[in-house]
Amino acid sequence: MHKYEDLLAEAKATAEGARLRTRRAVNTELVQMYWRIGKLILARQTEDGWGTGIVARLATDLRGAFPRQRIFSYRNLMQTPKMAHTWPALITQRPVAQLPWSHITVLLDKLHTRAERDFYATEAVRNGWSRAQLNLAIRQRLHLPRRGTAPLPDDVTLPDGSPALAELACDPYRLDFLRLDDQRPAADPTYEESIANRMVRVLTGLGTGFAFVGCRYPVLAGDQYHRVDLLFYHLTLRRYVACALGTTTARPTHLTRLDTQVRAVDRLVRDPDRDAPTIGVLIETSSGQATYTSLPPRGRQLLPTEEDLARVLREAIGPVDAAPHL
Repeated sequence: MHKYEDLLAEAKATAEGARLRTRRAVNTELVQMYWRIGKLILARQTEDGWGTGIVARLATDLRGAFPRQRIFSYRNLMQTPKMAHTWPALITQRPVAQLPWSHITVLLDKLHTRAERDFYATEAVRNGWSRAQLNLAIRQRLHLPRRGTAPLPDDVTLPDGSPALAELACDPYRLDFLRLDDQRPAADPTYEESIANRMVRVLTGLGTGFAFVGCRYPVLAGDQYHRVDLLFYHLTLRRYVACALGTTTARPTHLTRLDTQVRAVDRLVRDPDRDAPTIGVLIETSSGQATYTSLPPRGRQLLPTEEDLARVLREAIGPVDAAPHL
């Protein structure tokens, strides 16, 4: 007769197996969704001659339709036509569909041919590489010693317990995808969230080239996600603009947090071959001031002045302070 402990162990293993299969399936559906959107964009660009500006408009409208989701950021949608062009056939048949979205963006950003992307996607799945390990393999150019034209296997699977599966489990895009149909009103926003939401609406409405990327935008560093308070992309300057939101008078702490966020975006989000270094902005609600920590000469011509940002900030703070607090 089996001991109860054996039964419990088998039941737990069954539950864990089901959870892992669900995670894999949801991730594959997320990747397929991006691929299908990429196909739609490519078709419109080919048939109607639309440029990349349509992606910024699409990102804005999709975020309006699904306001609680971060999966439809401008940066994410910009990657989708490249993915659809790289893998024109159904992507679910490829190893790349098993990888977290953050891994796929590395393949699309750092590599330039289908052969290279297939090689590193297959090796990342076979070995269960984390995003950092994938980046390292690409920097070491591990594909160069490979000779011959033998086809890469399509039947590889992410190993259980691998770093890639661990990152997939906490991938914020997968979690947002699961809430895609959740249209219930969000819980009452915090003071910081209320100000951030109003600033996003005002800044993107200035007509100065700001494309909103995300609020509390997740940046993966090692095995931990860090959050950028507000992240924009300036289409003309081709620079990210990271904003740190400070609601206390502890200015040195705010500056340190902003520096951390700018460094994270520069190191883990910015494409050095395409994007100029990130601009940092400290937004201090306690004093109603906004300060650039780094601003190139051309940026002074194209970005709002610090006085304009302070005015926007005061406009955002006013209605929030006037609202009843429970």
